[in-house]
Amino acid sequence: MTWTEHIVTRDGVRLSCRDWGGSGPPVVLLHGLAGHAGEWDALARDLSPSYRVVAVDQRGHGAAERRPRDVSRAAYVADVVAVCRQLGLRRPVLGGQSLGGHTALLTAAAHPGLVRALVLVEAGPGGPSPGVQAEIGGWLDSWPTPFPSREAAVAFHGGGPVGEGWAAGLEERPDGWWPRFDRDVMVASLAENARRSFWDEWAGITCPTLVVLAQSGIVPPEDIGAMLDRRPETTAVSVPGTGHDLHLERPAALRRLVRGFLDGIADGPVGGEARPPHR
Repeated sequence: MTWTEHIVTRDGVRLSCRDWGGSGPPVVLLHGLAGHAGEWDALARDLSPSYRVVAVDQRGHGAAERRPRDVSRAAYVADVVAVCRQLGLRRPVLGGQSLGGHTALLTAAAHPGLVRALVLVEAGPGGPSPGVQAEIGGWLDSWPTPFPSREAAVAFHGGGPVGEGWAAGLEERPDGWWPRFDRDVMVASLAENARRSFWDEWAGITCPTLVVLAQSGIVPPEDIGAMLDRRPETTAVSVPGTGHDLHLERPAALRRLVRGFLDGIADGPVGGEARPPHR
């Protein structure tokens, strides 16, 4: 199956959406910081026969507006609402990885009537994280851009499916392969995460929620415990032997977990005891 690009504009900011079609319940997928909508292609292909899957290039990323003035958490959330309304996606399941998962979390908290269910991949309430901007800025500074070839970019990002996923977000220019984002925009997008946590928002979410974790430590064990304490109906599962980009590294495992969760929603409300992360 192939996808169709739709452009959504909010307050003059362009967002680019990969719409995989289908007439089933909608699923909206959000990439992480410095990522792109194509990271979800494998999951979208699998889900699209039964669901209408839309993956979004968010502000500052990919084919979206590269230098938006507002990169607050509220702006990202408002963009998700605009995508749902302008594309007619009624009560979607929201899924996201890393900062995209954080955006999905905040959207579900701020607009409980909008969201049918929530899938967080390597994401949680987190914070405050005072060093996160310097850490991410240093990581982006380490990229030897422009990459001389796509193969060089794949190798730099670890090779295999993870490297391929990151390289797919680059654009080819006459002098090499460049990111489709600007470093300062990425760092600025983390300003609120650096100074505060979002536990109140987490506690206020009312929809069924699946949390999929790698063994990266990005979401600390104590945070996982606190998430389950505050919302014991949450389903939390870890995928052994994976890193932060588990959606690229182990797409088949993620597809099984997401499909099982969505099938459970179709059969009725998700409730009961939370499943603790597998050690």
